[in-house]
Amino acid sequence: MRLSSSIKHYLLLTATCMTLNKASAQTVVFKIDARATAQTIHNIGASGCWYSEPIGMHWPEAKKEEIAKLLFSKGITKDGSPEGIGLSAWRFNIGGGSAEQGEKSGIKDPLRRVESFLNSNGTYDWNKQLGYQWFLKKAKTYGVEDLIAFSNTPPVWFTKNGLGYKTDKDFISNLKPDKYTAFASFLADVLIHFKKEGVNFKYISPINEPQWDWSNKFGEGSQEGSPWTNKEIHDEIVALDSVLKAKKLPVSIMTTEAAMLTYLYKTGKGSYRQIQELFGDGSPQNIKGLTHVPNFVAGHSYFTEKGDSMMVAIRKQLADTTARYGIEYWQSEYSMLDNGFSESATGKRSSMDCALFLAKVINRDLTIANAAAWHFWNAYEPGPANIDTRYFLIALHPDKGFKNGNFTPVKNLWALGNYSRFVRPGMQRLKVSRNDDMDDVKAGQDIMISAFKDGKGQLVTVLINYTQQPRKVKLDIQHFNKHRQLSSYVTSAESGDNLKAGKLPVDANAIELKPRSVTTLVYKN
Repeated sequence: MRLSSSIKHYLLLTATCMTLNKASAQTVVFKIDARATAQTIHNIGASGCWYSEPIGMHWPEAKKEEIAKLLFSKGITKDGSPEGIGLSAWRFNIGGGSAEQGEKSGIKDPLRRVESFLNSNGTYDWNKQLGYQWFLKKAKTYGVEDLIAFSNTPPVWFTKNGLGYKTDKDFISNLKPDKYTAFASFLADVLIHFKKEGVNFKYISPINEPQWDWSNKFGEGSQEGSPWTNKEIHDEIVALDSVLKAKKLPVSIMTTEAAMLTYLYKTGKGSYRQIQELFGDGSPQNIKGLTHVPNFVAGHSYFTEKGDSMMVAIRKQLADTTARYGIEYWQSEYSMLDNGFSESATGKRSSMDCALFLAKVINRDLTIANAAAWHFWNAYEPGPANIDTRYFLIALHPDKGFKNGNFTPVKNLWALGNYSRFVRPGMQRLKVSRNDDMDDVKAGQDIMISAFKDGKGQLVTVLINYTQQPRKVKLDIQHFNKHRQLSSYVTSAESGDNLKAGKLPVDANAIELKPRSVTTLVYKN
């Protein structure tokens, strides 16, 4: 019997609906074995670049205090929900001096020019970057565990072209060959100054995204930046390690801040195969074992998330490589710069759509790449509050001169907060299995989970329901003390669901996840 196209369409639609209904009715059981530990989490943080300066310098105290509270506070509101996302790391940009150059800097946007503490005559002016310093000191006041100083370019007085960004497309450093120790000493002097101010940086990152030529990667003169070869990176790290030892500074050097994860292990242009070359025994560029070089490599998750297959494959390769060389991996910068977040959809993406994709990338980095730290870029930027909020945690709505303005916390803030507020430094990730047929690739469109424990009898799980239907899950927790309290914190498209707090029975047979949501479950003894 021949069926009309309309009947075929009806039958296909019915079968699809039945499949969806069956999937949404099925309770997914996740088995969590508290003895099956993976990596230890060091911190979860964000960067405060560029717009820290005008906000910290000019905006009313009450407004910038509220922004700081949203980012750093570990306090709770009257209904038990977090008042902030409790970041455990904050990245502070040490500027290169393009702001003092003004239009001659070649950087078109004045807000992306950054002052330098170092003057052209070799003296220091610590009244520079006062806006940046305001947020840095607030992070300290709120008890942010790990403060990280990073540099996009050496001071312009040390660069070959006298600018804060590279103009030649030769993929070598813009630092003058005789200024390696001078650059290292400058960074150490900055660390010493802030230490005297009571602000102790735990990490210093001298080189950022060395694979870009920076002449026109984001439009000529878009921001400070320099390429570096692996040999040049080695030489600067050695110089900095020597200076830190001489000045007895207990600060670790973060490297390599690779522009994409693939540069860490794969052949390409510029500085590539950085794990093998910088951490491999027998490599002339090996920095492993230097006094101030910790046993981890940092990379950025940009441009590695175009589809679930790519996302999983790259992170598995990275995990295999870091394991082979006996080092950890830190994800030190990510926002949705590329269009992977749109997942082939047409039209604008809602704030919650962006937040869900962000939560997915964090999950994939933590559970597949075994990231021991995770940092967002950039905490706040000008932009819309409800659609395409992919670049920021807090949308800024400044006046024309950026002397004042308003702001809106977007769903990205609360999605990140599901991790940063509850997955604290020192927690261990736990391996999880599931009772359905979802592999890592398929799970990217279904339910994703990550689980962590501390040494005080607390267990945290972060669950992402990527589907359009409510889904039921059950957690089979083994080899862990019996829990007396179960709290939930939900982030969804609903206006009030910003880590909204709730209580659940510890022995609940199943827990229902809202459609398109991120839910954190906290078990306490």
